[in-house]
Amino acid sequence: MDHGPPQPIEDPGHRAAGEDDRLLAAEASRRLAAPHDRQARLQFGAAGRDAEVVDLPAAALPLLRQLLDGIAAGEPVAVVAGDDELSTQQAADLLGVSRPFLVGLLERGAMPFRKVGAHRRVRACDLDHYRRREDAERLKALGELSAQAQELGLGY
Repeated sequence: MDHGPPQPIEDPGHRAAGEDDRLLAAEASRRLAAPHDRQARLQFGAAGRDAEVVDLPAAALPLLRQLLDGIAAGEPVAVVAGDDELSTQQAADLLGVSRPFLVGLLERGAMPFRKVGAHRRVRACDLDHYRRREDAERLKALGELSAQAQELGLGY
């Protein structure tokens, strides 16, 4: 079963990137944004040493950019596989909502979860599916509002 790409999550034990690292990550992300056909070639190495070249599939670039964007923003990041289970706090942090709000979503059946003792666990792939579904609904509503504004000649 395909659960989509791993999703970055906050790693509380990770130290924040310094200003130089954030600027470097931002530049790397910008350069990776250019269209790539089937793969990308990355070259890396320490100053004064031979550079090493690694070929990456183009499919890896969006995830790499997402990680670099998080570093550039000064946010700690980690990668979680689709089948990994998240605590309600981790899931809430990823959605940008409070833990009690997320628990309400779970109890209303907005996404699957399982209980381990008294604790709820949400699979990363289920959280990602929920987020994508919600994003699609928001975009649809925004499109409808925009069409209504055009029909009414509201000029925005």
